[in-house]
Amino acid sequence: MDRSPLFVPTLSAGPFDLRPWRLSDADVLREAAADPYIPLVTTVPARYDADAARAFVERQWAKSAAGAAYPFAVARRADERVVGFVGLFPQGDGRATIGYWTAASARGLGVAGHALRTVAHWALREAGLARLELHIEPWNTGSLRTAERAGFRREGLLRAHRTIAGERRDMELYALLATDLAIDLAIDLEPQPATAARSGTVRAPAPGTAASSSRV
Repeated sequence: MDRSPLFVPTLSAGPFDLRPWRLSDADVLREAAADPYIPLVTTVPARYDADAARAFVERQWAKSAAGAAYPFAVARRADERVVGFVGLFPQGDGRATIGYWTAASARGLGVAGHALRTVAHWALREAGLARLELHIEPWNTGSLRTAERAGFRREGLLRAHRTIAGERRDMELYALLATDLAIDLAIDLEPQPATAARSGTVRAPAPGTAASSSRV
């Protein structure tokens, strides 16, 4: 597997920007460190201090320099404050995994959804990857919904897949393929027959046409 250094670009994701981490992004790590779950499944320090925050940011730089990951800070464009993380981790043979988290104060604002969809489409369309995977604990309904809204499909349950907090835990496996995006694009471009609305009702699509309600 090629381990050449990876360049982390800046990507537009709705009202957010995905960009490389900066030392000035430490404030979000204070909040993430206080979360009961984020430090268990990431390298966010469980106890925040300036040295631990600096070490976290430097680890992100080291991962991209070593060709191991594209770690993005998710920043609000309005004030440049970082409110989350999304990372793309190449696994070889055109595959990669994605991980993400959102600071508690920014949840419910579409941070993870915008970030996941943007990174996934960039990875499959621009970075040349063929398959992306997410591993999510079954109880984490918020992350499961985020995955589904971004177009990822459930493929099964990975039993006792990972050790978290000293115990083996199951993970739901979700995946998105480059061919899935091609199918979605074909659906979007397919001519639709004219429909009419009368008495407050909308006619269903005619047989043989496709309709999608998954756009966010």
